[in-house]
Amino acid sequence: MSASVRPQRVVVGLSGGVDSAVSAWLLKQQGHEVVGIFMKNWEDDDDSEFCSSRQDFLDAASVADVIGIEIEHVNFAAEYKDRVFADFLREYQAGRTPNPDVLCNAEIKFKAFLDHAMRLGAEKIATGHYARVRENPASQRFELLKGLDPAKDQSYFLHRLNQAQLSKTMFPVGEIHKTEVRRIAEEIGLPNAKKKDSTGICFIGERPFRDFLNRYLSKEPGPIKDDRGRVLGEHVGLSFYTLGQRKGIGIGGVKEKKSARGGGDHEPWFVARKDMEKNTLWIVQGHDHPWLQSHQLRAGDISWVAGESPKLGACAAKTRYRQTDARCRIDAGHATNDSFGLHFDEAQWAVTPGQSAVVYDGEVCLGGGIITTVIA
Repeated sequence: MSASVRPQRVVVGLSGGVDSAVSAWLLKQQGHEVVGIFMKNWEDDDDSEFCSSRQDFLDAASVADVIGIEIEHVNFAAEYKDRVFADFLREYQAGRTPNPDVLCNAEIKFKAFLDHAMRLGAEKIATGHYARVRENPASQRFELLKGLDPAKDQSYFLHRLNQAQLSKTMFPVGEIHKTEVRRIAEEIGLPNAKKKDSTGICFIGERPFRDFLNRYLSKEPGPIKDDRGRVLGEHVGLSFYTLGQRKGIGIGGVKEKKSARGGGDHEPWFVARKDMEKNTLWIVQGHDHPWLQSHQLRAGDISWVAGESPKLGACAAKTRYRQTDARCRIDAGHATNDSFGLHFDEAQWAVTPGQSAVVYDGEVCLGGGIITTVIA
């Protein structure tokens, strides 16, 4: 621990995964007083094969035992359903594709959990996210930075965090690479050292997604059309498809009769548009079809890390997680307190309403908003 860092009471969100486990261990090694909290946020089918919260809690408790810290089990299921899941379903019903992890971080992990930790006398909270927090002495503001491991950076999911939240937050593994996290976990004998990373919906787990949505959303079948207006099949309900989707469209090997092998008529089909008014799903052939390319978008429900909008002009942005930063500019004619526009130097693929457009200045995440309009 550097001389400038004093020991603090830090409450760590222990998920049962290796990242939060190593985060807790690193903080204890630095001399902090560490307390673990396991958050349970989903109860609807807790006994199903897909909901692993019981096993995750056992893993988290085993980790706490090895590290030598206390752990508390806290239930935020009601908050999750009200603040995250209800919005998640509304967005799908409206034909958009939401990102529940973004809202889950803003409303549960860094609000409900943060509030609970403060009631326990915490000075800071910590999670196993791959991101970093830095206090800028010039602006006297806290900055959200990308994690040092470019393959694992999770700043995209954290872009809605504000100054108050960042001032109380630590991301211990954001300073190291995932391979080092695994190495540390094995070296100190953590029971979950080789546990695979979770890729499911935030807190709900990994499950057949369409079957899961089926339980909550109404289905209204309608036509599937191509860019020539031909009806190629029937969709099961627009909520169950997302732009850029290739698998599970349900039209099989549709192609022109007598089409030449190797020609464009053998290219795969992609979801390109959803017309909610006419209940029509539009699909196109070929990854590079013009309907899948767009230079401009508009985003609303915006949140800037600094508490105010950044300077207009050149920046970079992601329109989906794991995308490389794309050069763009914040459109001066379309920036307000409620929304902003982005104009990309190069066309972006399958930009999807409901997803987040997250803006960066180098390694600094400036914030972003929910994509509302895409100009193809």
